[in-house]
Amino acid sequence: MPPETAHKVSMQGLHLAASLPLGATTLAHLFQYPQQDLSKELWGLHFPNPVGLGAGFDKNAEHLEVLALLGFGFVEIGTVTPKAQAGNPSPRLFRLPSQKALINRMGFNNEGVEKISARLKKRKEKPHAPIIIGGNIGKNKVTENSDAWKDYCINFTGLQEVVDYFVVNVSSPNTPGLRALQEKESLRKIFSELQNINTYQKPILLKIAPDLETSALDDIIALTQEVKIDGLVSSNTTLDRSLLNTKNASKAELIGAGGLSGAPLLSKSTEVLSYLHKGLNNQIPIIASGGIFNGTDAQEKLNAGASLIQVWTGFVYEGPSIVKNICTSLRASKF
Repeated sequence: MPPETAHKVSMQGLHLAASLPLGATTLAHLFQYPQQDLSKELWGLHFPNPVGLGAGFDKNAEHLEVLALLGFGFVEIGTVTPKAQAGNPSPRLFRLPSQKALINRMGFNNEGVEKISARLKKRKEKPHAPIIIGGNIGKNKVTENSDAWKDYCINFTGLQEVVDYFVVNVSSPNTPGLRALQEKESLRKIFSELQNINTYQKPILLKIAPDLETSALDDIIALTQEVKIDGLVSSNTTLDRSLLNTKNASKAELIGAGGLSGAPLLSKSTEVLSYLHKGLNNQIPIIASGGIFNGTDAQEKLNAGASLIQVWTGFVYEGPSIVKNICTSLRASKF
């Protein structure tokens, strides 16, 4: 199947399984990590385990209940934009199975903040799984960078009552000009405006690209001292195709824009994580993302300074046991 079709069919199947008699109980028994020995307290939130699902999988907050059954410690929805947008034309998601990688150029396809917020409010009104929800927010494609801060504020206002923390996404390679917002002055404007309207004192994190020069990383480290940035997500997908074995990839996959994720990104993303951790001197938490497939990968990130980790491509390739497998491995190394 085409990857997007496979994603849709898989999630429909998961919902169906959960709706059957004893279905939810069976899924939880099979895939949840039952112990609390890996739990963490960050930003006043209790994470039952350190393994989360990165943004881009449940863009519209449609699958939180069934994802909770798979044991995720937290799920990041989005990226959410003020207005609904279709994203880039298909094909826009490519599998590279031989390299355990994906290339995506989705382009922030989502239903818009109003509809997503309404769905989350409706969820809160009925019994629901107690899973931590992150709101990953971005700007619409048509919004000029000079006005980008307004888009982030619209998203923030719309989601503030229904998510537990926020992630400012200025690092996707699939919205033209977005990565320019990683420049220090742009970030200062966005975070200053968001903190001004942070009525509920929700944690606000910044998600960065793994392709930044060390000078740009130094700017971000310095900025955390100037404006209130509660944490970092390191990192987004990469534009660096040198990480790939191009002999095992088709021209269709390699031509054009798109972010590379998965196993080839592991070492590069860990290097960025380690640099940030040392520069920040452990002053704010970092969520690590990039190439995590198993407990060994997860431990590498934790050893480099991460407080939590996120999977995405690893979930696609490893399947629904990934959280339990990683947590079991982490527990074995801990004890």
